[in-house]
Amino acid sequence: MTSIVFMGTPQFAAPILASLIEKPEYDVQAVVTQPDRKVGRKHVLTASPVKQVAVEHEIPVLQPEKISGSPEMQQVIDLQPDLIVTAAFGQFLPTKLLKAAQIGAVNVHGSLLPKYRGGAPVQYAIMNGERETGITIIYMVKKMDAGDMLAQQAIPIEANDDTGTMFAKLSDVGRNLLLATLPKLIAGEITATPQDEDQVTFSPTIKPEQEMVDFFSQTAAQIDCQVRAMRPAPIAYTILDGQRTKLWDVTPLTETVEQAAGQVVRKTKHELVIAAADHTALALNTIQPAGKPKRSITDFLNGATDKFTIGEQVITK
Repeated sequence: MTSIVFMGTPQFAAPILASLIEKPEYDVQAVVTQPDRKVGRKHVLTASPVKQVAVEHEIPVLQPEKISGSPEMQQVIDLQPDLIVTAAFGQFLPTKLLKAAQIGAVNVHGSLLPKYRGGAPVQYAIMNGERETGITIIYMVKKMDAGDMLAQQAIPIEANDDTGTMFAKLSDVGRNLLLATLPKLIAGEITATPQDEDQVTFSPTIKPEQEMVDFFSQTAAQIDCQVRAMRPAPIAYTILDGQRTKLWDVTPLTETVEQAAGQVVRKTKHELVIAAADHTALALNTIQPAGKPKRSITDFLNGATDKFTIGEQVITK
């Protein structure tokens, strides 16, 4: 039986952990995850999805705020597991910890490496209009997502996909690809492939300023990509009619318009179309003005019968 220490935190990682637990050939000795965090408006202290899976299966859980130099790191080293498997753990692992794995330390990464190393690969793939992304399983090294590749599988990004749907799809792919890869790795049947450093791109954690949509420099298609990349959190926003307004769902249109960016192109009972850069147009489908609930554009326009005339400048910086 191959012993494993699993390290991960979000929902993406939970099915991957569960699949290892369910396989009789693997012994998950411990799970390392982020400390419980306060969640929601009521700030309820909540265990990570990975911890919830571990607790359900009565597997010991370690929750260091920072793994490097912690007592928990020494506990993992003392276990001398055959494998360390990580999936969206969110911290660098010291070389001393990586070397504790007798066979190797591997990571399930949510991109087609060497593209999109870093903490937000799914968001950047969608935001940049990529047509596909995928999973890469790599050896872990101290440098971020830079290890040699053991396996890779691509999947398409559909026009209606957002970060939430892609994480769910990639979690399934990551689970299946890991289960197919580990037996070959354990048997010594895989030759790892170095990453092409000339093709490396990065996907750092999303910053607050990246949440704001710029109708004056972005086309309708680019705005749609940004909106989907920021959904289900943190949600992209713009300044609409003087209010900070979250954009939950939009549709880029194929028509070319005369109006300047940020001006109303068309308004009906069920439609509000705004001009974006390069004379492109965007229909707002679901929005959320500051301090109000999310609503369809039809419901929003019911309360704005005397606003949003054609040519009116309704988007401001």
